[in-house]
Amino acid sequence: MAVGQEQARWDTNYEWKIVLLLGIGFGLVGLDRWIIVYLWDTGIAPDLGLNAGHLGNLVGALGLLWGFFAIFSGRLSDGIGHRKILIPAIFIFSLMSGFSGMVAGFTGLILIRALMGVSEGSYTATMIPSTGYASKPSRRGFNQGLQQCGFPLFGLALAPIIATQLLQVTTWRTIFWIVAIPGFIIGLLLYFVLREPADTQGAKLLGATEEAGSWLEVFKSKNIVLGMILLAFMMACVFPLSAFVPGYLLNYLELTPVQMGFVMSGIGFGGFVGQFGIPGLSDLFGRKPVAVVAFIGATISCFGFFQVGLNLPLLFTMLFFTSFFTLGTIALVTGPICTESAPPGLVASSIGLVVGWGEIFGGGVAPVITGYVAQNFGIQNIVWVAGIGVGAGIVVSLFLDETSPKKLAEKAS
Repeated sequence: MAVGQEQARWDTNYEWKIVLLLGIGFGLVGLDRWIIVYLWDTGIAPDLGLNAGHLGNLVGALGLLWGFFAIFSGRLSDGIGHRKILIPAIFIFSLMSGFSGMVAGFTGLILIRALMGVSEGSYTATMIPSTGYASKPSRRGFNQGLQQCGFPLFGLALAPIIATQLLQVTTWRTIFWIVAIPGFIIGLLLYFVLREPADTQGAKLLGATEEAGSWLEVFKSKNIVLGMILLAFMMACVFPLSAFVPGYLLNYLELTPVQMGFVMSGIGFGGFVGQFGIPGLSDLFGRKPVAVVAFIGATISCFGFFQVGLNLPLLFTMLFFTSFFTLGTIALVTGPICTESAPPGLVASSIGLVVGWGEIFGGGVAPVITGYVAQNFGIQNIVWVAGIGVGAGIVVSLFLDETSPKKLAEKAS
């Protein structure tokens, strides 16, 4: 069957089911990962006798194991199939979320959160290529971005609301089980719906039917290597901002907690829109030009955020656009750019490598550097850690090769 005929008869029923189920699953990843932050001071820390240092260790352990296992599981899923990774992973991280509410101390909590990092990293590295295989090429970027946008919506925008509202009627221990339940439901539905890459219409288009080469083949793709660099730049912006901007707003600008919460919601809502908006725009205008513009936008809005002073609407707006461009570009790089640049049979391996490196650097190394800057030079100077990375990304993104099916077809014609 010709590619044109294949696309004309695309199985949209399966396509949208997978985008929906895997997208909700990734939203639950964000919720399970970040809700602990909003339950910490009001329940967990006083009950277990813990402090902010313990929270930092928990977040760091989860992030590092997420990164390492994204790399490992991406390669493994190319060999043994996506179902054997995705379905167990969603059940495990949901179970670990529930178990987080049963711990008696820090040791049990860090072991459980570490296992959560293992399963969530494995889920992430495999779900993105699964959507790529299910998606019609003309909307591959939009679908892979739409699938990822649940993470900032659930984890950064809705998690504080969910946590604070549920604390009015129950304990933090019960809340962990409440947010775990939807994961078991999505896992069960995926068991009946999810197909292996070779059984999808995108199999031939993305090389799933070809024999995979060595894992080292991924380093021969220029876009994959550049993707590792670009993702590290973007993660080094959005992760430190998520962690340190609340302190900047409360202690430097002296906002009230309510005002701080309003401004910080810009990260969640901006990331939600950006993660389907930026990849969706790349379907129309090409991956490379959209990436370049997004890095320019991220740089301007990041530096602008630290210049607007006590103007709440402008603070919200600048943080919204910083997250829009950064998280949107993360979805663009890990989604369509990696999917379309990967060697045959190594799509998940390529995505896992890029996601894993970005997580290790952005979730592990960058916050440490940012913390040092905040402690020694003032919290207002964290802008230089976040801003320099995305500024350098403007230059690096200029070297990307265009991979958009639409743009390649236009060039060929």
